[in-house]
Amino acid sequence: MPEKKTIERARPAKREGKAPTTQAGEFVRETMEHIRKGKLGARSTKQAIAIGLSKARRAGVKLPPPKKGQTSAKTRKSAEAASRQGQSGHPHKTNPRRSQAITKALQRLWR
Repeated sequence: MPEKKTIERARPAKREGKAPTTQAGEFVRETMEHIRKGKLGARSTKQAIAIGLSKARRAGVKLPPPKKGQTSAKTRKSAEAASRQGQSGHPHKTNPRRSQAITKALQRLWR
């Protein structure tokens, strides 16, 4: 899951109408940072780019999956699944009564 800061940094690029790859750059940058700190088990920059692009797709960046012949079918299928997951909305309808109860409880807590 990408950090909230990363999503907020990628948002202005989308608003400005920049290319999806530019928007995804923030996610790749975050992944590279994690690899340098040892948070991820990946070693190469290619792996970092692949992980970053996948994170971007899941976060809703409209990045198309790689074309046939560029990568393996497995990778392409995985990218398509990540894109679908990122473009789909909330998995279920939020229960309004529960939502209101949670909001009120949190307001009581932080008064």
